[in-house]
Amino acid sequence: MEEILNVKDLVVEFSAGPGKKVHAVSNISFALAKGETLGLVGESGCGKSTTGRAIMQLIKPTSGRVEFEGADLTTLRSKKLRQARQGIQMIFQDPISSLNPRRKLKDIVGEPLAIWSNISREERYEKVREMFELVGLDFEASQDRRPHEFSGGQCQRISIARSLMLNPRLLICDEPVSALDVSVQAQILNLLRELKSRYELTILFIAHDLAVVKNISDRVAVMYLGKMCEISESETLYATPAHPYTRALLDAVPEPDPFVERKSDAHHLEGELPSVIDPPSGCRFRTRCPYSQDICALEEPPLRDISPGHQVACHFPMN
Repeated sequence: MEEILNVKDLVVEFSAGPGKKVHAVSNISFALAKGETLGLVGESGCGKSTTGRAIMQLIKPTSGRVEFEGADLTTLRSKKLRQARQGIQMIFQDPISSLNPRRKLKDIVGEPLAIWSNISREERYEKVREMFELVGLDFEASQDRRPHEFSGGQCQRISIARSLMLNPRLLICDEPVSALDVSVQAQILNLLRELKSRYELTILFIAHDLAVVKNISDRVAVMYLGKMCEISESETLYATPAHPYTRALLDAVPEPDPFVERKSDAHHLEGELPSVIDPPSGCRFRTRCPYSQDICALEEPPLRDISPGHQVACHFPMN
Protein backbone atom coordinates (compact mmCIF):
# COMPACT_ATOMS: atom_id res chain seq x y z
CA MET A 1 0.00 0.00 0.00
CA GLU A 2 1.07 3.58 -0.65
CA GLU A 3 2.85 5.12 2.34
CA ILE A 4 1.89 8.67 3.23
CA LEU A 5 4.11 8.98 6.34
CA ASN A 6 7.41 7.28 7.15
CA VAL A 7 9.15 7.97 10.45
CA LYS A 8 12.74 6.71 10.55
CA ASP A 9 14.94 6.53 13.68
CA LEU A 10 13.20 9.49 15.32
CA VAL A 11 15.00 10.86 18.39
CA VAL A 12 13.76 13.69 20.60
CA GLU A 13 15.83 14.79 23.61
CA PHE A 14 15.50 17.76 25.95
CA SER A 15 18.12 19.35 28.15
CA ALA A 16 17.64 18.66 31.87
CA GLY A 17 20.57 20.63 33.22
CA PRO A 18 24.36 20.34 32.87
CA GLY A 19 25.23 16.97 31.31
CA LYS A 20 21.69 15.62 31.57
CA LYS A 21 19.13 14.85 28.89
CA VAL A 22 15.52 13.71 28.87
CA HIS A 23 15.29 10.83 26.40
CA ALA A 24 11.70 11.49 25.37
CA VAL A 25 11.73 9.52 22.10
CA SER A 26 14.55 7.10 21.24
CA ASN A 27 15.04 5.77 17.71
CA ILE A 28 11.49 4.84 16.83
CA SER A 29 10.44 3.94 13.29
CA PHE A 30 7.01 3.30 11.78
CA ALA A 31 5.00 4.03 8.64
CA LEU A 32 1.38 4.88 7.84
CA ALA A 33 -0.32 3.71 4.67
CA LYS A 34 -2.73 6.02 2.90
CA GLY A 35 -6.21 5.75 4.44
CA GLU A 36 -4.98 3.88 7.53
CA THR A 37 -5.63 4.65 11.19
CA LEU A 38 -2.70 3.83 13.51
CA GLY A 39 -3.33 3.91 17.24
CA LEU A 40 -0.34 4.93 19.37
CA VAL A 41 -0.71 3.88 23.01
CA GLY A 42 1.27 3.73 26.24
CA GLU A 43 1.51 5.11 29.76
CA SER A 44 1.65 8.83 30.46
CA GLY A 45 5.18 10.06 29.84
CA CYS A 46 6.10 7.36 27.31
CA GLY A 47 6.60 9.87 24.47
CA LYS A 48 3.32 9.54 22.53
CA SER A 49 2.45 13.23 22.35
CA THR A 50 6.09 14.20 21.81
CA THR A 51 6.13 11.87 18.80
CA GLY A 52 3.05 13.54 17.34
CA ARG A 53 4.45 17.02 17.85
CA ALA A 54 7.81 16.01 16.39
CA ILE A 55 6.06 14.73 13.26
CA MET A 56 4.41 18.14 12.92
CA GLN A 57 7.79 19.79 13.61
CA LEU A 58 6.23 21.70 16.52
CA ILE A 59 9.16 20.16 18.41
CA LYS A 60 12.37 19.93 16.43
CA PRO A 61 13.64 16.31 16.48
CA THR A 62 17.19 15.75 17.71
CA SER A 63 17.75 13.36 14.80
CA GLY A 64 15.90 11.08 12.42
CA ARG A 65 13.64 11.60 9.42
CA VAL A 66 9.95 12.39 9.04
CA GLU A 67 8.95 11.79 5.43
CA PHE A 68 5.51 13.05 4.47
CA GLU A 69 4.45 12.27 0.91
CA GLY A 70 8.11 11.76 0.01
CA ALA A 71 9.42 15.04 1.50
CA ASP A 72 11.59 15.00 4.63
CA LEU A 73 10.02 17.60 6.91
CA THR A 74 13.12 17.75 9.12
CA THR A 75 15.12 19.34 6.26
CA LEU A 76 12.52 21.95 5.31
CA ARG A 77 12.70 25.48 6.63
CA SER A 78 10.42 28.49 6.99
CA LYS A 79 7.87 28.91 4.18
CA LYS A 80 8.46 25.48 2.59
CA LEU A 81 7.79 23.75 5.90
CA ARG A 82 4.62 25.76 6.45
CA GLN A 83 3.40 24.90 2.96
CA ALA A 84 4.12 21.19 3.40
CA ARG A 85 2.40 21.22 6.77
CA GLN A 86 -0.92 22.18 5.20
CA GLY A 87 -1.33 18.49 4.44
CA ILE A 88 -0.91 17.58 8.14
CA GLN A 89 -3.22 18.91 10.83
CA MET A 90 -3.36 18.21 14.57
CA ILE A 91 -6.19 17.94 17.09
CA PHE A 92 -4.88 18.70 20.57
CA GLN A 93 -5.71 17.00 23.86
CA ASP A 94 -7.25 20.03 25.59
CA PRO A 95 -9.71 21.52 23.10
CA ILE A 96 -10.49 24.67 25.10
CA SER A 97 -6.89 25.76 25.61
CA SER A 98 -6.12 25.15 21.91
CA LEU A 99 -8.71 27.74 20.87
CA ASN A 100 -8.13 31.50 21.12
CA PRO A 101 -10.51 32.70 23.88
CA ARG A 102 -10.74 36.21 22.40
CA ARG A 103 -11.92 35.19 18.93
CA LYS A 104 -15.34 34.21 17.63
CA LEU A 105 -15.83 30.66 16.44
CA LYS A 106 -16.40 31.62 12.80
CA ASP A 107 -13.02 33.40 12.80
CA ILE A 108 -11.23 30.49 14.52
CA VAL A 109 -12.53 27.93 12.03
CA GLY A 110 -12.07 30.21 9.03
CA GLU A 111 -8.53 31.36 9.88
CA PRO A 112 -6.71 28.60 7.89
CA LEU A 113 -8.55 29.71 4.74
CA ALA A 114 -7.86 33.37 5.48
CA ILE A 115 -4.11 32.61 5.61
CA TRP A 116 -3.66 30.04 2.85
CA SER A 117 -6.43 30.46 0.28
CA ASN A 118 -7.37 33.15 -2.22
CA ILE A 119 -11.11 32.58 -2.14
CA SER A 120 -13.49 35.47 -1.52
CA ARG A 121 -14.93 36.35 1.88
CA GLU A 122 -18.32 35.03 0.78
CA GLU A 123 -16.87 31.68 -0.30
CA ARG A 124 -14.95 31.42 2.97
CA TYR A 125 -18.15 32.15 4.91
CA GLU A 126 -19.99 29.34 3.11
CA LYS A 127 -17.10 26.93 3.68
CA VAL A 128 -17.13 27.69 7.42
CA ARG A 129 -20.92 27.22 7.53
CA GLU A 130 -20.58 23.86 5.78
CA MET A 131 -17.90 22.69 8.22
CA PHE A 132 -19.96 23.72 11.27
CA GLU A 133 -22.89 21.65 10.02
CA LEU A 134 -20.60 18.73 9.20
CA VAL A 135 -19.33 18.46 12.80
CA GLY A 136 -22.82 18.84 14.26
CA LEU A 137 -22.88 22.50 15.37
CA ASP A 138 -25.62 25.04 14.67
CA PHE A 139 -23.84 27.72 12.64
CA GLU A 140 -26.33 30.55 13.25
CA ALA A 141 -26.36 29.97 17.01
CA SER A 142 -22.59 29.41 17.35
CA GLN A 143 -20.72 31.58 14.86
CA ASP A 144 -20.48 34.75 16.98
CA ARG A 145 -19.83 33.05 20.30
CA ARG A 146 -16.47 32.36 21.94
CA PRO A 147 -14.91 29.07 23.13
CA HIS A 148 -15.62 29.54 26.85
CA GLU A 149 -19.35 29.42 26.10
CA PHE A 150 -19.16 25.80 24.96
CA SER A 151 -18.61 22.41 26.57
CA GLY A 152 -15.46 20.35 26.10
CA GLY A 153 -17.14 18.12 23.51
CA GLN A 154 -18.38 21.10 21.52
CA CYS A 155 -14.92 22.70 21.62
CA GLN A 156 -13.43 19.46 20.32
CA ARG A 157 -15.88 19.57 17.41
CA ILE A 158 -14.69 23.11 16.71
CA SER A 159 -11.07 21.93 16.78
CA ILE A 160 -11.92 19.14 14.32
CA ALA A 161 -13.69 21.60 12.01
CA ARG A 162 -10.67 23.92 12.04
CA SER A 163 -8.28 21.03 11.32
CA LEU A 164 -10.21 20.04 8.18
CA MET A 165 -10.47 23.46 6.53
CA LEU A 166 -7.39 22.94 4.32
CA ASN A 167 -8.36 19.38 3.30
CA PRO A 168 -5.40 17.65 5.00
CA ARG A 169 -4.28 14.14 4.06
CA LEU A 170 -2.94 13.27 7.53
CA LEU A 171 -4.68 14.01 10.84
CA ILE A 172 -2.78 13.65 14.14
CA CYS A 173 -5.20 13.24 17.05
CA ASP A 174 -3.42 13.79 20.39
CA GLU A 175 -5.71 12.13 22.95
CA PRO A 176 -8.76 13.94 21.52
CA VAL A 177 -11.30 12.24 23.82
CA SER A 178 -9.37 11.75 27.07
CA ALA A 179 -10.88 14.84 28.75
CA LEU A 180 -14.46 14.09 27.65
CA ASP A 181 -17.35 12.16 29.18
CA VAL A 182 -17.82 8.60 27.92
CA SER A 183 -21.00 9.45 25.98
CA VAL A 184 -19.29 12.42 24.34
CA GLN A 185 -16.23 10.25 23.54
CA ALA A 186 -18.45 7.96 21.47
CA GLN A 187 -19.87 10.93 19.55
CA ILE A 188 -16.40 12.30 18.72
CA LEU A 189 -15.11 8.86 17.67
CA ASN A 190 -18.11 8.32 15.41
CA LEU A 191 -17.54 11.79 13.93
CA LEU A 192 -13.90 10.98 13.21
CA ARG A 193 -14.89 7.73 11.47
CA GLU A 194 -17.39 9.58 9.31
CA LEU A 195 -14.91 12.32 8.42
CA LYS A 196 -12.19 9.77 7.65
CA SER A 197 -14.45 8.11 5.10
CA ARG A 198 -15.66 11.39 3.59
CA TYR A 199 -12.23 13.02 3.24
CA GLU A 200 -10.13 9.85 2.78
CA LEU A 201 -8.02 10.77 5.79
CA THR A 202 -5.02 8.98 7.25
CA ILE A 203 -5.06 9.21 11.06
CA LEU A 204 -2.44 8.85 13.79
CA PHE A 205 -4.60 8.39 16.90
CA ILE A 206 -2.69 8.93 20.16
CA ALA A 207 -4.36 7.67 23.33
CA HIS A 208 -3.83 5.77 26.56
CA ASP A 209 -7.29 4.15 26.59
CA LEU A 210 -6.89 0.77 24.91
CA ALA A 211 -10.64 0.30 24.48
CA VAL A 212 -10.90 3.55 22.53
CA VAL A 213 -7.91 2.67 20.35
CA LYS A 214 -9.32 -0.78 19.55
CA ASN A 215 -12.55 0.66 18.20
CA ILE A 216 -11.00 3.15 15.79
CA SER A 217 -7.59 1.75 14.73
CA ASP A 218 -6.55 -0.55 11.89
CA ARG A 219 -3.16 -1.11 13.54
CA VAL A 220 -1.85 -0.40 17.03
CA ALA A 221 1.66 0.62 18.13
CA VAL A 222 2.66 0.37 21.81
CA MET A 223 5.30 2.67 23.33
CA TYR A 224 7.17 2.42 26.63
CA LEU A 225 9.67 4.98 27.94
CA GLY A 226 10.37 6.46 24.51
CA LYS A 227 10.74 3.11 22.74
CA MET A 228 8.45 1.18 20.43
CA CYS A 229 7.48 -2.19 21.99
CA GLU A 230 5.02 -3.74 19.59
CA ILE A 231 3.20 -2.98 16.33
CA SER A 232 0.42 -5.13 14.94
CA GLU A 233 -3.01 -5.16 13.38
CA SER A 234 -5.58 -4.24 15.99
CA GLU A 235 -7.36 -7.61 16.22
CA THR A 236 -4.09 -9.55 16.37
CA LEU A 237 -2.59 -7.40 19.10
CA TYR A 238 -5.66 -7.59 21.33
CA ALA A 239 -6.07 -11.34 20.81
CA THR A 240 -2.41 -12.41 21.06
CA PRO A 241 -0.17 -9.70 22.57
CA ALA A 242 3.50 -10.67 22.25
CA HIS A 243 5.20 -8.12 24.51
CA PRO A 244 4.79 -8.45 28.31
CA TYR A 245 4.07 -4.73 28.57
CA THR A 246 1.25 -4.95 26.02
CA ARG A 247 -0.21 -7.91 27.91
CA ALA A 248 -0.07 -5.96 31.18
CA LEU A 249 -1.84 -2.98 29.60
CA LEU A 250 -4.62 -5.20 28.27
CA ASP A 251 -5.03 -7.01 31.59
CA ALA A 252 -5.36 -3.64 33.35
CA VAL A 253 -8.45 -2.68 31.32
CA PRO A 254 -11.45 -2.96 33.70
CA GLU A 255 -14.28 -5.30 32.72
CA PRO A 256 -17.66 -3.47 32.99
CA ASP A 257 -19.38 -6.47 34.57
CA PRO A 258 -19.39 -7.03 38.36
CA PHE A 259 -19.94 -10.79 37.89
CA VAL A 260 -16.87 -11.38 35.73
CA GLU A 261 -13.97 -12.77 37.75
CA ARG A 262 -10.51 -11.27 37.30
CA LYS A 263 -8.12 -13.39 35.28
CA SER A 264 -6.00 -15.63 37.45
CA ASP A 265 -3.06 -15.25 35.06
CA ALA A 266 -3.39 -11.47 34.70
CA HIS A 267 -0.11 -9.58 34.44
CA HIS A 268 0.32 -6.71 36.89
CA LEU A 269 3.11 -4.18 36.60
CA GLU A 270 5.22 -3.67 39.70
CA GLY A 271 7.68 -0.94 40.58
CA GLU A 272 7.94 2.64 39.42
CA LEU A 273 8.43 3.94 35.89
CA PRO A 274 12.20 4.38 35.38
CA SER A 275 13.73 7.82 34.86
CA VAL A 276 13.72 9.16 31.30
CA ILE A 277 16.97 10.96 32.17
CA ASP A 278 18.76 7.73 33.04
CA PRO A 279 16.81 4.87 31.40
CA PRO A 280 17.75 1.23 32.08
CA SER A 281 20.34 -0.45 29.87
CA GLY A 282 19.25 -3.02 27.31
CA CYS A 283 15.50 -3.44 27.33
CA ARG A 284 13.92 -0.43 29.04
CA PHE A 285 11.03 -2.54 30.32
CA ARG A 286 13.23 -5.13 32.05
CA THR A 287 13.04 -3.48 35.51
CA ARG A 288 9.28 -4.18 35.59
CA CYS A 289 9.16 -7.35 33.47
CA PRO A 290 8.41 -10.69 35.19
CA TYR A 291 10.31 -12.57 32.47
CA SER A 292 13.52 -10.52 32.51
CA GLN A 293 16.82 -12.41 32.14
CA ASP A 294 20.50 -11.42 31.98
CA ILE A 295 20.45 -10.76 28.24
CA CYS A 296 17.71 -8.17 28.72
CA ALA A 297 20.14 -5.92 30.62
CA LEU A 298 22.99 -6.45 28.17
CA GLU A 299 21.31 -6.16 24.77
CA GLU A 300 18.53 -3.91 23.55
CA PRO A 301 15.96 -6.05 21.69
CA PRO A 302 15.35 -4.90 18.10
CA LEU A 303 11.86 -4.46 16.71
CA ARG A 304 11.50 -7.64 14.66
CA ASP A 305 8.82 -9.60 12.81
CA ILE A 306 7.31 -12.59 14.61
CA SER A 307 4.50 -13.02 12.06
CA PRO A 308 3.32 -11.12 8.98
CA GLY A 309 2.51 -7.56 10.04
CA HIS A 310 3.32 -8.24 13.71
CA GLN A 311 6.52 -6.75 15.15
CA VAL A 312 7.78 -6.88 18.73
CA ALA A 313 10.88 -5.65 20.55
CA CYS A 314 11.44 -8.45 23.05
CA HIS A 315 14.05 -11.19 23.52
CA PHE A 316 11.32 -13.57 24.74
CA PRO A 317 8.02 -12.75 23.00
CA MET A 318 5.02 -14.33 24.68
CA ASN A 319 3.57 -16.03 21.59
